[in-house]
Amino acid sequence: MTHSTHASSGLNILAPRSKFYQGPYGRLYADLPPWSPMDIPEDKIDDHFWDIANQEMIEVPGKSPTEIAQDPGLVRDLERRFNSRIPAGYTYFGQFVDHDITFDPASSLMRQNDPNGLLNHRTPRLDLDNLYGAGPEASPYLYDQRDHDKFLIEPIGNSKFKDLPRNRQGRALIGDPRNDENAMISQLQTAFLMAHNELVDRARSMGIKPAFERARTTLRWLYQHVVWHDFVRRIASDEVYRSALTLDTTPDGRQVWNLGLKDVYRWKNQPYMPVEFSVAAYRFGHSMVRNAYRTNVRRGLNKFVPIFDHSQTPHPDDLRGFRPMRVENVIQWDLFLPMTSSTSGFPQMARKIDAKLSNALFRLHAVPGHKSPLNVLAFRNLMRGWRFGLPSGSDIAKKYGLKPVAGMTQDHDALWYYLLKEAESLPGNNAGQMLGRIGSIIVCATFAGLLKGDPQSILNIDPNWTPDQDPLLRPEDNKDPGNWTLAAIIRLSGLPAQAGDF
Repeated sequence: MTHSTHASSGLNILAPRSKFYQGPYGRLYADLPPWSPMDIPEDKIDDHFWDIANQEMIEVPGKSPTEIAQDPGLVRDLERRFNSRIPAGYTYFGQFVDHDITFDPASSLMRQNDPNGLLNHRTPRLDLDNLYGAGPEASPYLYDQRDHDKFLIEPIGNSKFKDLPRNRQGRALIGDPRNDENAMISQLQTAFLMAHNELVDRARSMGIKPAFERARTTLRWLYQHVVWHDFVRRIASDEVYRSALTLDTTPDGRQVWNLGLKDVYRWKNQPYMPVEFSVAAYRFGHSMVRNAYRTNVRRGLNKFVPIFDHSQTPHPDDLRGFRPMRVENVIQWDLFLPMTSSTSGFPQMARKIDAKLSNALFRLHAVPGHKSPLNVLAFRNLMRGWRFGLPSGSDIAKKYGLKPVAGMTQDHDALWYYLLKEAESLPGNNAGQMLGRIGSIIVCATFAGLLKGDPQSILNIDPNWTPDQDPLLRPEDNKDPGNWTLAAIIRLSGLPAQAGDF
């Protein structure tokens, strides 16, 4: 079976191997050779990737997502075998962050095409441009024309629950269309919109002008705080995380954030997006997506709903997006994040970071009579990494004097696959619970570099800033376990967080 999808020419024009190149995308390891499976002709590469994806990386062969969701015993068994210690809400926060810093259409969970070009339509900064667009003047369709400082928000039918603003065909009017791909990220986008609106009201009540700019700054800085101090901390090795950014005091008494991994990720004038991060390392989140979730008490806590089921048409009962939100799919956030109201057995946890994908995510599109490999996410990730000439995981490990993952063969050493196996191979109870050493280095170096390289980030404007010091943020926003975690943004937004809200 040959699918004739391989193509490698022209990509180095966009991300050359020269260490002096600095563009929208660049390379961390331009000095390492591109990986390719040994002794496999180029016209058979796609067959090789298809075999890895189809034979090794699917969680439960032969089952549709709906069949899994309707079998509580199987769901519980999968939770027992594959649950991580990372709450499920962070799977979709990670997706939201991805959509803030990079827009490569092939990285979308719902896009079928796989273009050769690689142009970043997002700023490589944690600045919420996927939320604010170009602002009220240049992106007026995002904002309430009765109050230009605020975003549009729409009710779900006649209910008290909220949805994204949509056109007559049900498509969301938001800064990045990918933030409507599924119910979780759609509701997360709604949370950020509503959090901004609440901050505008608080700024006005305190006489702070201009209210829009003040609200945007507070939300951006809170978001940056959550990304680094909550999200990255959960997914990365603690040793790498702590070394990546340090707040130091200079001899003359100044407080300065310093990069501890600047030998990994460096730039000239401003950060670029490393292809090793965007095409491989940060796609670890694909492994964290579960087959099914419980959404809220109104639907029922014993009802598991598949995130996607493309074997069912035309109107499946799943959590796919790009359509108006249903009340049954509104996210009760204490089922997805650790909150004071989370009861026994909750929050639901993300899948482990390992070399398998859930059935719901494995095949992205159902095309009658046609089983294209481009519909298979694992195939696309493997093929794309090869097309972009990424180095092998083992070569990166050797570059740092580390021992490569045991048992990794040359024909499986694609960087994305290697990093999943690296996480899966962590010793003892840490297996699959976080990224391994190389994955942590790439992810921490990139996030730390993006924060340090943004002249408007909290690191550079106010290195001692904490959410407790911001007059627009209140103690009740931070009432959940941890210190100013993602749950604080949910609280700030006013979206339903517990059973009583339904």
